[in-house]
Amino acid sequence: MQESSLLTLDTYRLLGNSGLRVSPLCLGTMTFGTDWNWGADKDTCRKMFDLYLERGGNFIDTANLYTNGTSEEFVGEFLEGRRDEAVLATKYTLSMRPNDPNAAGNQRKNLQQALEASLKRLKTDHIDLYYVHAWDGITPIDEVMRALDDAVAAGKILYAGVSDFPAWKVAQANTLADMRGWSRFIGLQIQYSLVKRTVERDLIPMAKDFNIGVLPWGALAGGILTGKYEETEKPDSGGRNVDDNLTERNRAIIKEIRAVAGEIERTPSQVAHNWLLQRPGVTSIILGARKLEQLEDNLASLEFKLDDSQIERLNDASAIEMGFPTDFLNLENIRKLVLGDVKIEM
Repeated sequence: MQESSLLTLDTYRLLGNSGLRVSPLCLGTMTFGTDWNWGADKDTCRKMFDLYLERGGNFIDTANLYTNGTSEEFVGEFLEGRRDEAVLATKYTLSMRPNDPNAAGNQRKNLQQALEASLKRLKTDHIDLYYVHAWDGITPIDEVMRALDDAVAAGKILYAGVSDFPAWKVAQANTLADMRGWSRFIGLQIQYSLVKRTVERDLIPMAKDFNIGVLPWGALAGGILTGKYEETEKPDSGGRNVDDNLTERNRAIIKEIRAVAGEIERTPSQVAHNWLLQRPGVTSIILGARKLEQLEDNLASLEFKLDDSQIERLNDASAIEMGFPTDFLNLENIRKLVLGDVKIEM
């Protein structure tokens, strides 16, 4: 059984182009509260929260809409007396009042009212990392970045992050911020797992180039990568509208995960998390647990390290087509045309 230590919760990593130190596993709290009929009750949430902090974790992720605001309320209550120990992240964008056109989206008005409401629910005077939750497709990006920078200047947020955006828009946003001396995005939340590797086409290379920390969500692909589903069962998406299912490719991934897990006496979930922890650019994985034993299992993914051959097997089982232009530019004859016959050390 392989037991060489990879990381611990208190082996902190710098988040992107910043001095902010965060744990390699982040406690996601979308499951905090039963308002959506599938989360955890308050007592269970408190136990998970305390366990995570006791183990040395310092990175807490929530959002204004999670369980209709209950998640933020629980986090605010649980953090009382130890607020400064945590790197507290929350988000705005998603609608809290569906019939109000300015209570949703990326615009300044929604940012300001959402931020003030989150501060009250979280019982704090500042947010450490404030995300734009999703690209709305209509707000001018200079408005978004200037509004975030104003919130930083006011001391209400310390850093800005971005979630569920196309790569070109994040690149545009940070380039604009750099040109104008505004706060830039330091963290990028994306759906990323052995099942969902399409982010490697553009988002991961973009994040590397701009030195933005990558923070994957959906590491277990709605439960598919836990290995608990049979071929006839439909995976539980955990409240997210994801299109993961038991395709032929996904069954091959599950088979390989189970094989690797059996060899090293680990669970499939731990193998899936460990693979993701070793992906280039990944800073911290956002965990989603509804039970204390699930969180315990997830935290144990730090206790070992997959070797190169095991990673290669998982890579092969989950491989995707990179598409144009990546595949085209990597053709040997095209590389020769672009670079000539000169050898260049990369």
